[in-house]
Amino acid sequence: MSATIESAMVMAAGIGKRMRPLTATRPKPLVRVAGKPLIDHSLDRIEAAGIGHVVVNVHYLPDALEAHLAAQRRPFDIAISDERDRLLETGGGMVKALPLLRGDPMLIVNSDNIWTDGPQNSIRSLAHHWDGAAMDALLLVVEHASARGHGGQGDFHMDAAGRLSRRRPGRVAPFVFTGIQLVSRRFLDDAPEGAFSTNILWDRAIAAGRLYGLAHMGQWFDVGTPAAIAPTEAALGGV
Repeated sequence: MSATIESAMVMAAGIGKRMRPLTATRPKPLVRVAGKPLIDHSLDRIEAAGIGHVVVNVHYLPDALEAHLAAQRRPFDIAISDERDRLLETGGGMVKALPLLRGDPMLIVNSDNIWTDGPQNSIRSLAHHWDGAAMDALLLVVEHASARGHGGQGDFHMDAAGRLSRRRPGRVAPFVFTGIQLVSRRFLDDAPEGAFSTNILWDRAIAAGRLYGLAHMGQWFDVGTPAAIAPTEAALGGV
């Protein structure tokens, strides 16, 4: 099975508390890493995958982010999902943006991660492995030992078929979520109202056996704090 991805959403509405003081005067997606704002790294990958429509949600210092996006010269159009009055978290942000998103499945990308492709384009690999009959969401995951800048204990276990399950108590999970996922419109059916985390939807999909993962074969960097910027730039300098 495979899919054509018609649209992508870049999650860019967070306040960026962990990135202070750099976010005192700019939204986190505009913090520069390796010569350009974080969000431009995501947009570059979306462009390389050939996706024609992008939605970006905004909340903190939205005018600066919207001005940056308006100045983009890209082969796709960009729509804004406005959360300036109320931050809706990851799940609520997806629900609000759903009328602006096209096609099924849809690519959802966090704006504070940087990745390099392995032997194949990572987004196209997700599309190639998509099976709408079996999956509600397909997450790009990276091995815990290869997750640069990530200080957690991992997020998921993955079985031989690619089904994901949560990290077990007291254990280190072998896979970390990269912030990149394909989701079906069905994934958002009967979602909670208002602000909520995508974790609620993931847990529902896990219970139904419909949350899957795909191992990322390139490099991946969690750029969530100022301290993560220099090591990321040093590693990218060798790419």
